[in-house]
Amino acid sequence: MNNSRSNKRPRSLDKAVVDVWQRELGSLSTRSFAHRLAASEDLVLRLDTYKKLEKHRGCVNTVSFNGDGDILVSGSDDKRVILWDWQSGQIKLSFHSGHLRNVFQAKIMPYSDDRSIVTCAADGQVRHAQVLERGVETSLLGKHEGRAHKLAIEPGSPYIFYTCGEDGLVQHFDLRTGAATELFTCLPTNDRSFMSVIGLNAIAIDPRNPNLFVVAGSDEYTRLYDIRKYKWNGSSDFGLPADHFCPPHLINDDEVGITGLAFSDQSELLVSYSDEFIYLFTQSMGLGPNLAPSSTKSVCSDASDMGSASRVPSSPMDAEENLIPQVYKGHRNCETVKGVNFFGPGCEYVVSGSDCGRIFIWKKKGGELIRVIEADKDVVNCIESHPHSTVLASSGIENDIKIWTPKAIERATLPSNIEQLRPKTRGWRYRMASPQDLMLQLFSMQRRRTSPDLGEENSSTGREILELMLTFNANSDVSSDDGGENSGPEDFFG
Repeated sequence: MNNSRSNKRPRSLDKAVVDVWQRELGSLSTRSFAHRLAASEDLVLRLDTYKKLEKHRGCVNTVSFNGDGDILVSGSDDKRVILWDWQSGQIKLSFHSGHLRNVFQAKIMPYSDDRSIVTCAADGQVRHAQVLERGVETSLLGKHEGRAHKLAIEPGSPYIFYTCGEDGLVQHFDLRTGAATELFTCLPTNDRSFMSVIGLNAIAIDPRNPNLFVVAGSDEYTRLYDIRKYKWNGSSDFGLPADHFCPPHLINDDEVGITGLAFSDQSELLVSYSDEFIYLFTQSMGLGPNLAPSSTKSVCSDASDMGSASRVPSSPMDAEENLIPQVYKGHRNCETVKGVNFFGPGCEYVVSGSDCGRIFIWKKKGGELIRVIEADKDVVNCIESHPHSTVLASSGIENDIKIWTPKAIERATLPSNIEQLRPKTRGWRYRMASPQDLMLQLFSMQRRRTSPDLGEENSSTGREILELMLTFNANSDVSSDDGGENSGPEDFFG
């Protein structure tokens, strides 16, 4: 029996022993050793709750580390922004954002001594907060019509960032001038008369080439743009993408949307679909700037479980030879606008929240699900990776933030009932704030109604749709208000 147990020793542990031996011999540098250790699957399997950060009085919609990784910034439905010393759990600074509704994203600008913070929110505003000796000053930089879900900072720049909103508008900001430049409004690719613009949920910038950025939202395509093609005098038609990304089985599917985007350090693109899966694209998998007719869908329909071909194939044989994106399954993304992220020093893992209140972690290469963490009682929306260490921050419908570090004594194992996990049926009630939310839920329920995989769940979908319609107006604004638009002495802690 002892021999049997020893034979089951994890390969990651064997590898760690070899790495220590190579380091002692000098054949493995200290830097490479630290990199391999941080990427160890053994550490991922030992992630456990390190601290709960509790101060917000509403859903925590955004968490983000600063460049050094010692400060975590968060924003909430309570319209406040908090800077945390996450290791001690202490608040370094708390202030009212100036927003009128839920804060959706807050980020610290790089190389600003953590004194420059940009935010966007459900009120459509884009704001800048400056931490001064006399307090915090917030100013309005620009505005979207409708909610502004995400912003993206140009890597290494203390001044430049982009925003996107449900109005389909993409804006460019430069803090040196305080000016907002409206780059373009994202329009439907196909002839869809019911959709005047593409409501945007996500934006991300390629860290290896900051000239490239992607946006996605209420249709099936992720669109890639090159800022170098923009003429700052407004003379060019910049709204035409340089490339498109979409799994072929989702082309012309008007019941899906995209909630999250992320670039790896290797310029790989993660795309998280609502009521579908997560896909990993390389640059070679784009469909091109001009989309061909929907023949791609029929040619590659048998790849629906795996993902996309690269460009429009000229024959079925060409389609089989094309690379297909890796798919990541197991989580549920039906109820809210969830992000997606990479994890590890070399982006070795993919992480996402889920409607069931769990955190899912997959190996990037191969798509193997290796960890499911019980995180919240309700939906987990945000998963943020530490820039240098094996540390995660998570948040969602609950009012706290959880910090995860590899401190567990025992390695975790996967639960046996992953396929049976169901999202909590009341989660969508938290977020019914716009017609786009309503349409997202209706599309999700329709897909569940026609899915052969969900069995008994289909019979209740009609009742859920009726209930959703009846309660939409009553749940149109769930912002909590703690009062006060200006920061005062009570805003500062520690």
